[in-house]
Amino acid sequence: MKKEAKISGMHCAACSTRIEKVVGGMEGVDEVNVNLAAETMNLSFDPEVLEPEAVSRRIEDLGFGAEFIDDTPTAEEGVQELRLNIGGMHCAACSSRIERVVGGMEGVESAEVSLASEEGVFRFDSETVSRREIRKAIADAGFTTEVQDPAANMFQQRRQEAEDRLAEKRRELIPAFLFAFPLLILSMGHMWGMPLPAWLDPMHAPLTFALAQLVLTLPVIWAGRHFYTQGIPALLRGGPNMDSLVAMGTGAAFLYSVWNTVEIGLGIDPQARAMDLYFESAAVLIAMISLGKYFEASSRLKTSDAIRALMNLTPDTAVLLEGDDTREIPVTEVEPGDTLLVKPGARVPVDGTVLSGTSSVDESMLTGEPIPVDKGVDDPLAGGTLNTHGSLTMKAERVGGDTMLARIIRLVQEAQGSKAPIANLADTISYYFVPAVMLVALIAGVSWYVSGAGFPFSLRIFVAVMVIACPCAMGLATPVSIMVGTGRGAQLGVLIKSGLALQEAEKIDALVFDKTGTLTHGKPELVRVASFGMSEDDALRLAASAERDSEHPLALAITGAATERGLRLSAPEAFSTVAGRGISAKVEGREVLIGNLDYMRERKVTGIQEAEGPGKEMAGEGMTALYLAVDGMLAAVLGIADRIRAEAPGVISRLKDRDMAVIMLTGDNETTARAVASSAGISGVLAQVMPDRKSQEVEKLQAKGLKVAMVGDGINDAPALARADIGMAMGSGIDVAVESGDVVLMKGDLRAVLTALDLSRATMRNIRQNLFWAFAFNTIGIPVAAGVLHIFGGPTLNPMIAGTAMALSSVTVVSNALRLRFFGSRQ
Repeated sequence: MKKEAKISGMHCAACSTRIEKVVGGMEGVDEVNVNLAAETMNLSFDPEVLEPEAVSRRIEDLGFGAEFIDDTPTAEEGVQELRLNIGGMHCAACSSRIERVVGGMEGVESAEVSLASEEGVFRFDSETVSRREIRKAIADAGFTTEVQDPAANMFQQRRQEAEDRLAEKRRELIPAFLFAFPLLILSMGHMWGMPLPAWLDPMHAPLTFALAQLVLTLPVIWAGRHFYTQGIPALLRGGPNMDSLVAMGTGAAFLYSVWNTVEIGLGIDPQARAMDLYFESAAVLIAMISLGKYFEASSRLKTSDAIRALMNLTPDTAVLLEGDDTREIPVTEVEPGDTLLVKPGARVPVDGTVLSGTSSVDESMLTGEPIPVDKGVDDPLAGGTLNTHGSLTMKAERVGGDTMLARIIRLVQEAQGSKAPIANLADTISYYFVPAVMLVALIAGVSWYVSGAGFPFSLRIFVAVMVIACPCAMGLATPVSIMVGTGRGAQLGVLIKSGLALQEAEKIDALVFDKTGTLTHGKPELVRVASFGMSEDDALRLAASAERDSEHPLALAITGAATERGLRLSAPEAFSTVAGRGISAKVEGREVLIGNLDYMRERKVTGIQEAEGPGKEMAGEGMTALYLAVDGMLAAVLGIADRIRAEAPGVISRLKDRDMAVIMLTGDNETTARAVASSAGISGVLAQVMPDRKSQEVEKLQAKGLKVAMVGDGINDAPALARADIGMAMGSGIDVAVESGDVVLMKGDLRAVLTALDLSRATMRNIRQNLFWAFAFNTIGIPVAAGVLHIFGGPTLNPMIAGTAMALSSVTVVSNALRLRFFGSRQ
């Protein structure tokens, strides 16, 4: 079983890695993945061995919060569950009344209303009673209702919490800087030539000087008290984090200064003690680190912008048509089968089909396709898309969490919560990082003290090492880039399902394309007509009339071409098929045969020799040649082909420019396959491969050491998509099999393959940049803070500068990841 939980209280990668290690060690846990940036945990476990509550308790023992998302499915088929927020209840009589009213309705299996939480859960048979009828019954009883959407509520709750944290950090900054700045002037000003009044001068009034600094420091310590309340307990539990480093560093400076203040009060060498105070180091460090955390929180809030933009696509209301009447209802009340009116300029509320009207619908927000798509009767509509002009009447088919938009949002959220393998190194280092830094700080401080550098200098070294180390940047380097990259991909119509897929896509060096529906449109068309003894239109009219009632794809190509030419068709007087050969029909009193060359020979059609040349020529160009005979005489050869997509040659050319091997996989015969591949610019062809053997061909390529991506339509290519290192499911428009493949290309355009590969490379490059700077910062910063340069006569690092640099490192990493929001498709 898999479940997702919201994790609270994490501050750095040491926290997330610690949770992973502890939970991962519990019996019954198959896999656990904690995302620091998204503050989520994805848990795969055996429910017969382990309960989620036990995992929550174990995480709480570590000092963090865990709240599992309730995604329990409805147990019985046909039975649905409706969760409502109910307003207007004042006592137990109200909740009981609602339970009686709704529970007595036909089709309602259970009604449970909680007065305390003002919620109601109703299980009902959707074939008998609707959600709207249940809500109407509650409204008639005098109460208000609002439909709960667990996924949307969870997202909104997380975002609200993030905004609250940001506001809290902003409030903490005010006292921090309000007192830290005058403290800095007071403590350092006389060194910069700024005179102090005699009553405050350390040489004349050392105790006043020390007490004034202490008074200015206390509000800053109070504003940053969470560093101590969270960092010290974590240290005592044996799981120190970034807060522990800050608490230890600033705490040591503060306590040492307090002790010196006490000695000044006792008259022990007061002037010397007054010059040995480090209140300003502790206060300015807390102020600057708090400022950095504020910027980091502000930047991280933007990483969920893509999800919020997708959620905002769904309109709040829909226009319900009831006979000739229209009524505006909340979109949560729309039921499958409802007839809805979509006005010009309005968004489509749910998934459905056009019943009447014509218009153009902008689907760019789901597919990335900038050109509006024409819609008419029986065309599908997706919820969240924009009706540009013309009113449409539609039938609602998929609502709530079943809509395409809801499924896309779920996929993006799952991808953002996943982890790429490249993050493992950073997580492993982060786990041991904090204890190691504490040890280094202690060794450096003691070493300098033993060498005779004096206690103040040693203390400054200790504090600098403690506060410059930053596991945050390492922990955030990978997840924030994945969050922003996958979110940007969704906006461009490329759904990347996991961090693993994102990383693997970068390594691809061979792309296998399915032919039908991927390189081609998947719809046969009449391309050429060679007629003998009659005009092309007459031949086509007779052929189309004979095939008029057939649903065979080749027949549809013939009738479609005749319709385009405006030919008037006749009803066939007789019709029969010969399996694997063709058809025989009687049209306008004439005997019509359509089929392959063998069929013509079997029926002893005359004039075949004349048509063999054009037939071979068409076959050589990848067409299917159909022979038409009228009254025993060969009348025409019809060339039918599935046209390749217009963008295919350009895309293949660009893939070759990247030194990628491109191969076409098809069940067609060798001649047809090579003709299609040649027109697309593909030299590698695997022909006559049935769907069940496609995965074997992919496996053969992998055995040669190639990283293979399979691009297919996600339906008959499912085994090959699953076998490939990366499966790219490509569909026409937005009606794609989103459950297939590791990457879903929402728009029916091969250029989305380039977009997916480019986005993968851009994201992985961004992750490497983040990891480089995170590791480089600590690799360079810690030795400098430890005074290595000072051994050779160089400078030491002021703890205030060290703390500022630490805070800015996380901001730099998050800001760099946010650049991916501007990634554009290179079409």
